[in-house]
Amino acid sequence: PFALAALANAYETNKRYSDAIAIYDRIPMGTPLDSSIEIRKAINLNLLDRPEEAQQLLESLAQRYPDDIRPLDALGSIMRARKRYAEAVDYYTRAIALIPKPEKRHWTYWYARGTSYERLKKWPLAEADLQRALQLHPDQPLVLNYLGYSWIDQNRNLRQGMVLIEKAVALKPDDGYIVDSLGWAHYKLGNHKEAVRYLERA
Repeated sequence: PFALAALANAYETNKRYSDAIAIYDRIPMGTPLDSSIEIRKAINLNLLDRPEEAQQLLESLAQRYPDDIRPLDALGSIMRARKRYAEAVDYYTRAIALIPKPEKRHWTYWYARGTSYERLKKWPLAEADLQRALQLHPDQPLVLNYLGYSWIDQNRNLRQGMVLIEKAVALKPDDGYIVDSLGWAHYKLGNHKEAVRYLERA
């Protein structure tokens, strides 16, 4: 099973997703790899532009293993990438319900749901999730940037938003998207010279 899984992974690396699925199908059920294999198959189906089949596979897996957060995480990621944000929110909410005691490593679930809420224009819910993600992982550049940028873009908490983005840039100085946010923040605050400097750097 491990050799077949490695072969399937090699096909994935070469974007031969149908071949990868065929190899995964050769791995017998009942191995410790069962859940991981089904999730990989679903991800490959999505990459083949077959999201409904991927969704069906992962929903079935989530029913078979109701305490496993991974199928719900995969479902949320697929829906969010396809801009099906309402469905993504539902899956992330189900995933979060499986976390009895949130830890630092769980920040991604609140961040992902928060960004989905933001796309649905449900800002109070988005803001609460992003702040929860930041509470769990105060030095996470993605969260710092997203929350800071959102505040500044809405002309809210401008100084606090600037502090968050500056911290994100300090943590990831070579990330063009985050540096761009700092340029935009300076622009919104009327610091045009600084805005030009950071936007050109981005």
